[in-house]
Amino acid sequence: MKFTLSWLRDHLDTDASLETILATLNTIGLEVEGVEDRAAALAPFRIAQVVEAEQHPNADRLRALKVDAGDGKLLSVVCGAPNARAGMKGVLGLPGAFVPGSGITLKVGEIRGVKSEGMMCSTRELGLGDDHEGIIDLPEDAPVGMPYAEWAGLGDPVIEISVTPNRGDALAVRGVARDLAAAGLGTLKPWNPEPAAVAYPTPLEWVIEDPRACIQVLGRAVRGVANGPSPKWLQDRLAAIGLRPINALVDVTNFFTFDLGRPLHVFDVAKVKGKTLTMRLGREGDEYQALNGKTYRPTSEDIVIADEAGVESLAAIVGGESTGCDETTREVFIECALFDPVRIARTGRRHQVHSDARARNERGLDPAAQRAMLEAATRMIIELCGGEASSISEAGAEPAWQRDATLRFERIAGLGGSSIGPDQAVASLEKLGFTVKARDAASVTVAVPSWRNDIASSRSAYRAGGSDLTQEPGLDPTRAQAAAAGTDEVEAECDLLEEVLRLEGLDAIPAVSLPAEGRLPLPSLTPRQSRTALARRVLASRGLAEAVTFGFTAHAIASYFGAVPEALRVENPIAADLDQMRPTPVATLLQAAGRNAARGYPDVSLFEIGASYVAPTPEGQLATAAGVRLGRTPRHWDAPQRTFDAMDAKGDALAVLLALGVSPAALTVTMDAPAHYHPGRSGVLRSGPKLPLARFGELHPRVLSALGIDGPAIAFEVLLDSIPEPKRKKKSAPDLPSFQPVRRDLAFLVDRDVQADALLRAARNAERNLLAEVSLFDRYAGDKLPEGKVSLALEVVLQPRERTLTDAEIEAAIAKIVAAVAKATGATLRG
Repeated sequence: MKFTLSWLRDHLDTDASLETILATLNTIGLEVEGVEDRAAALAPFRIAQVVEAEQHPNADRLRALKVDAGDGKLLSVVCGAPNARAGMKGVLGLPGAFVPGSGITLKVGEIRGVKSEGMMCSTRELGLGDDHEGIIDLPEDAPVGMPYAEWAGLGDPVIEISVTPNRGDALAVRGVARDLAAAGLGTLKPWNPEPAAVAYPTPLEWVIEDPRACIQVLGRAVRGVANGPSPKWLQDRLAAIGLRPINALVDVTNFFTFDLGRPLHVFDVAKVKGKTLTMRLGREGDEYQALNGKTYRPTSEDIVIADEAGVESLAAIVGGESTGCDETTREVFIECALFDPVRIARTGRRHQVHSDARARNERGLDPAAQRAMLEAATRMIIELCGGEASSISEAGAEPAWQRDATLRFERIAGLGGSSIGPDQAVASLEKLGFTVKARDAASVTVAVPSWRNDIASSRSAYRAGGSDLTQEPGLDPTRAQAAAAGTDEVEAECDLLEEVLRLEGLDAIPAVSLPAEGRLPLPSLTPRQSRTALARRVLASRGLAEAVTFGFTAHAIASYFGAVPEALRVENPIAADLDQMRPTPVATLLQAAGRNAARGYPDVSLFEIGASYVAPTPEGQLATAAGVRLGRTPRHWDAPQRTFDAMDAKGDALAVLLALGVSPAALTVTMDAPAHYHPGRSGVLRSGPKLPLARFGELHPRVLSALGIDGPAIAFEVLLDSIPEPKRKKKSAPDLPSFQPVRRDLAFLVDRDVQADALLRAARNAERNLLAEVSLFDRYAGDKLPEGKVSLALEVVLQPRERTLTDAEIEAAIAKIVAAVAKATGATLRG
């Protein structure tokens, strides 16, 4: 929000200095973003008169000027402006001056053989506008030699403040002045515009077709206007805050947008088709050309203003070009309306339109000032453009905005941490426009002024007839529930407390340390976060580099890695080949590895801890630690290089599972890995026979071929959400056995398709009391064995606890294990 100091003084009667005003704005919560002193930047530029203007002897488009800068000495200046002529007065920059519009510093030079001792400047070169067609042409009474900034009144500082989203009233110069007056920096000047005399019936009538489209709208025509450039004071005021003056009628609406925070719109009556202007929601086929040169197609959720020919405006956002006012306008119709702020905000976001009108409408306008605002605009248009006013056309009704709020005085110290007394608190609220309705020793109840939509706010204030908040279409559910539960009363009290505290000065609130909850700090990470960090360290220690890839990929590629439901398609992808949420991080990691291989890095080991997307719900985003290895193992003196295989992927997955507390004895391996893995060279690690914890193996050649990758490649996926948290056990001294273990090697002859894991499970379950460990240490398949048979050798470790085992006890235990393995798998013990 920008405004000049003189503009602020139009509403605030004060003799406070600029520094005091800036400091007070900061203390009451209207943070100062910056102050621009245009006079300081333009101090080197002065008013000068062109005494002679001759054609440059060596250039067709240049003129050689003799310029009087007010010191009696004629300066030689080369100028290319087409309007440079003898006798005119303009703005001269002398050597050493920095030209803000072009970013150059002037110096004495020679242009095509003619000396140039300065520069006659255009509006754009001085940073005061966009005009660069010629140099500034000043009136005849402009005093030669006088600093241009002083003559032009540019010594008026421009103040910019940051306004929080709830303070719609502070997006008006008068609103800022009201806050400063309440803070003790002067007196707010009265504002009560007199009604304009009615000379004729209104030529246009308002119709509200849908109550959702508009709450209340007023309109009035002014005929006999002479639209042209607005007066200098208005142009200067708008230009100072970065607005381009257009014409008097449009400039008036822009002025009131900032002066009173009240966006208005003007229609050229002659260009409106029919006798009515209708407030309605958009329809199929609606389209209009806006004043910003863009074409918009309103949806059924957008508010539009339409005449008989169609849409003429996206209400409260941007007007239409077809009914815009220009120099031919002779009768104008002023619109002053009240809309649903939430619907306006959604429309602005939907169409990506950011305008000053939208910024104010979506924060909520003063619902009680409709008629006064229209009268003020009418009087200014008549004053600047002439003409006479019509009667007022009106539709809808002023909403029931009246509401009360209560502040308990003990909350000032209890919640606000301030020692402000009850009398001071009530006085502060009254200065801000609140009216005391009831007061006792413990609390005060006040009526909230109409312009403070953020205090005890409720969307029912924007509903004629006060419709049920909980049933309002499009209302934020949390806000509706709060209104239904009565928790708005608590919020209203906090709103009042905030007003009391900020008016006293936010820097006056004492700093209070947060209470210490105990000597031992609580864990900063959740168990899930800790396990994720541990998995990351384990994988990095195994030589994999962490990658962060997109959570989406091409639909065609995603289909190779799992189901691709339509619900997981991206409606507005950032690129055409990123339109599907990935079924697994392996999909994007493999593409990253392929890109590395294509650029000369064929040996790649990458991992990522991210989401696998299986359903469009939070539960459908599965935390996964995935990795991909491509190419060959690193070179090492202890072992030759080789191609990565499925066992490497199994080792990576097992390392993560064991680090996260999964017991190796509880794991089983099955051969039902997903289709993107190579059948027969992949598997699934399960807890028990059912719960899958990880998948691993070589990737299917079909997948590698589709991605243009020369295989083989391996991958693994550890399903972090499926891993149960380890049970916490009380720490005790380790139970170290006193007796020597017994080791036996058992070689079994089994069918080729029997899984080694089945033998291990059978052996472990056979003798739980004595068995300490069972492991597979050899697999043999050769011509010395029967066709279709392989030899699997197990090492069995028996650990006695009470006494040394006898030979008979050892043989009995081994026989029990052999029998269990034979029964479970059909294996026979090799001799």
